[in-house]
Amino acid sequence: MELLSLSAVELSAAVKEGKTTAVEAMKAVLARMEETEDLYHCYLYADREGALRRAQETQEKMEKGELTGPLAGVPVAVKDNLCTRGIPTTCASKILQNFVPAFSAEAVVNLEKAGAVLIGKTNMDEFAMGSTTETSAFGVTRNPRNPDHVPGGSSGGSAAAVAAGECFFALGSDTGGSIRQPASFCGVVGMKPTYGTVSRYGLVAYGSSLDQIGPLCKTVEDCAVILEAISSHDKKDSTSLERKDTDFSSALVKDVKGMRIGIPRDYLGAGLDGQVKDAVWKAAKLLEENGALVEEFDLSLVDYAIPAYYTIACAEASSNLERFDGIKYGYRADAQGLHRMYKATRSQGFGPEVKRRIMLGSFVLSSGYYDAYYLKALKVKAMIKHAFDAAFSQYDCILGPAAPSTAPRLGESLSDPIRMYLGDIYTISANLAGIPGICIPCGESEEGLPIGLQLLGDCFQEKKLIRAAYTYEQLAGVQSAPIVKPLPAKGEKTDVH
Repeated sequence: MELLSLSAVELSAAVKEGKTTAVEAMKAVLARMEETEDLYHCYLYADREGALRRAQETQEKMEKGELTGPLAGVPVAVKDNLCTRGIPTTCASKILQNFVPAFSAEAVVNLEKAGAVLIGKTNMDEFAMGSTTETSAFGVTRNPRNPDHVPGGSSGGSAAAVAAGECFFALGSDTGGSIRQPASFCGVVGMKPTYGTVSRYGLVAYGSSLDQIGPLCKTVEDCAVILEAISSHDKKDSTSLERKDTDFSSALVKDVKGMRIGIPRDYLGAGLDGQVKDAVWKAAKLLEENGALVEEFDLSLVDYAIPAYYTIACAEASSNLERFDGIKYGYRADAQGLHRMYKATRSQGFGPEVKRRIMLGSFVLSSGYYDAYYLKALKVKAMIKHAFDAAFSQYDCILGPAAPSTAPRLGESLSDPIRMYLGDIYTISANLAGIPGICIPCGESEEGLPIGLQLLGDCFQEKKLIRAAYTYEQLAGVQSAPIVKPLPAKGEKTDVH
């Protein structure tokens, strides 16, 4: 039995049946990391000794019948903006390079309660600001499907770790597509749930009104089970919702008969790569042939989503990142005087993309510009939500691409930040509206790079998305398989630190 080829649910079942153990699964992952991590650089911190110890403790609890859930014994990786007690949490930034939290994020605690075994922390764009995982202060992550290309971002390390077989599933965070876009680029499944479904307690905030934690995994079944495990009402998070409908695995039904699916014409116009468009249309036709009612429609305000998103997100980021001043925790520059120390710490500790967004956010919140930019962006956000409300009065879900192209080559996006921002055009509206979205593999380009299909649903309608995604996955047979053989090293070599 090739352990790394199993899904998370399959692995847990194998452990319960005595075909393998949680320790053997963890050893297989760590061995895989020894082979490939120097090339892919998915992790910023790998707690090897702690992971094996936790795996042994989990195995003992499973043998005693104390852990019986579908994720028990499964190795998991966590994006490095989720706090983990006793394990470094850096947000891929120099300013937090030595920070070790005294508590764990609620989503991580929920996974531990479910019996998942933490491996370590994955690479990301610094403070989740980026779409390629190239703004990390600790080196780039490479796409396991082709190491010359980016894995997407900002949850690129998590997506790449799943694709490379360096974990069985991972957690990411999604502010404007940061789970769904890397899932598309790496050929895995990724989901952003309805805002408030998963507690944000312990998530280092980028845009507080937009951020949401979600899974990156191999199959839609894994996605449903993981989302069940991490969803909970949390009094420590004022944005947390109390939901009674989080039995997401009940939606794993191969049936889309009568399901109404809308395809926005705005998503299939100029700027969309022809191969991506063909793959998305092929997926839509497959669902239509199996009973879904598929039609095109006009979804207004798409052109305004990106400026509204970056205005709001940067404004919130400038406020959230005020706390990193060299006084409370993290990096402190050697400078005389309080104000000089503040300036030097933030100048040296933050990377160029983070500084760019702090400056933009400070500008749109400044006196004289607040009404012209920030307030106007909030009005556009409300209009986008209204447009989605109108669409979901007619359709059960909206189908389209997750990204306008396949993964770009390393270095292409950083030279043109505007191009990088435009890469989020199909994902950011979901965050502005607070609605759920899922990305699943739907084919490959001629170059062998994955193409992702995105499905969006109304608030609290994750089950419809899971049902549609599961049906497509079963019909098309496109479940993500990890790359179990290392590729030859190319170019820059980076190390886990």
